[in-house]
Amino acid sequence: MKVAPDLIAERREMVEMQLRRRGIQDPRVLRAMGEIPREEFVPPDLQHLAYQDDPIQIGRGQTISQPYMTALMAEVLELTGRETVLEVGTGSGYAAAVLGALAAQVVTIELIPALAKFARKNLARAGRDKNILVVCGDGSLGDPQLAPYDAISVAAGAPEVPHFLLEQLSDPGRLVIPVGDRLDQELRVTVKEGGRIATRVATQCRFVPLRGGEGWR
Repeated sequence: MKVAPDLIAERREMVEMQLRRRGIQDPRVLRAMGEIPREEFVPPDLQHLAYQDDPIQIGRGQTISQPYMTALMAEVLELTGRETVLEVGTGSGYAAAVLGALAAQVVTIELIPALAKFARKNLARAGRDKNILVVCGDGSLGDPQLAPYDAISVAAGAPEVPHFLLEQLSDPGRLVIPVGDRLDQELRVTVKEGGRIATRVATQCRFVPLRGGEGWR
């Protein structure tokens, strides 16, 4: 896969200016974000915007998250490379590609069939589909067939943490999810360990609404 030199330079600048200088420290996350071609996960006519410090529209009312948010959500999961991760809200597949570089296996669920197809194509073209399974379905309910999951990442704002996802989280396990109203949320990091659940807020954020049985109807 041949990449334009200017996009490679923009990717390096993104890692330094948007991630490292904002406090992203996990070297594995920084390396993954520096290696994965974000331009392969946006519509072709928007590739020149791939490394801007903003979300990008990918159609069907959905977005690819701001690079910093993708990195932060990956970092708070504290992945070591041995985990099975559930992602809710595949979108274009970019965050799944990042998680796939950090974990052993990723199961990512997308509600919209056209976007699930888009993500599969993007992951294959970028050579990042080997340990990533894209499922089309209601991600707010998780995927019990492959549960439990060592980590869960939800890329859509929910009114509350879906209890189905908490049930499918391993002990120990970590879950990151935006929680709030339809416009503004707080990014919550939930840790399950020894039968207990602890939650902290990583930052304020704004995601598209989580749709489905345990999301916004």
